[in-house]
Amino acid sequence: MFGVDILVAFVITQAAILATTVYLHRALSHKALKLSPSVDFAFRLLLWITTGINRQDWVGVHRRHHAYTDIEGDPHSPVLMGYWQVQLLNLFYYRRAAKERVSINKYTKDLPADFWDKNVFSRAIVGLAIGVALLIAVFGVVPGLIIAGLHLVMYIGLSAAINAIGHSFGKRPFPNFATNNQWLALLTFGEGLHNNHHALPTSARLAAQARQVDPGWLVIRLLNYLGLATVRTLSKTSGAT
Repeated sequence: MFGVDILVAFVITQAAILATTVYLHRALSHKALKLSPSVDFAFRLLLWITTGINRQDWVGVHRRHHAYTDIEGDPHSPVLMGYWQVQLLNLFYYRRAAKERVSINKYTKDLPADFWDKNVFSRAIVGLAIGVALLIAVFGVVPGLIIAGLHLVMYIGLSAAINAIGHSFGKRPFPNFATNNQWLALLTFGEGLHNNHHALPTSARLAAQARQVDPGWLVIRLLNYLGLATVRTLSKTSGAT
């Protein structure tokens, strides 16, 4: 049964990563697309019960990363801190940067807290408790706790890898310190194509060359087709998936 626990945890982690890349990263941080109110709320709810992330904090920290990429001021650069520091302590660096309210407020003036932020989604512990309670209700106490723990390790580990591996190892077709790793992109709905992203940060599509695969872009295309999202910007490079 432990194999089932791993599979369920992986699926939950992938759902959380999908919400992170499409909603927090591409839609909010870079305004590469606009989501319908229903999809917007669904992603917020999903992130609340799977990660407890505050959207203003995530966007603020990420925009600061782009403002100071791999130079003093970058909240989580392996170029400055070392690969293992970021891979193992990325959550610590994120939380430290999120506590710097002056910086967060500077980078999120276009994202004021609404009713749901103030009264619901800012309560991370409540959201995570609901998420764990749902797992326990469906799978039982012990399996539910195991799944929750595995999901925590997977999500934190993959999120850290985007910054650690994505600025240390891989290909650099564009002149910046970030790197492309297709295998990591397949595990993170396209986020492993990090060099492309730093070269074209406002593109909704992270694949920029032929044979590169961005699974997140496939989801965005589906949402766009269904009238649930409007893509604002695309990379100018043709032939990407």
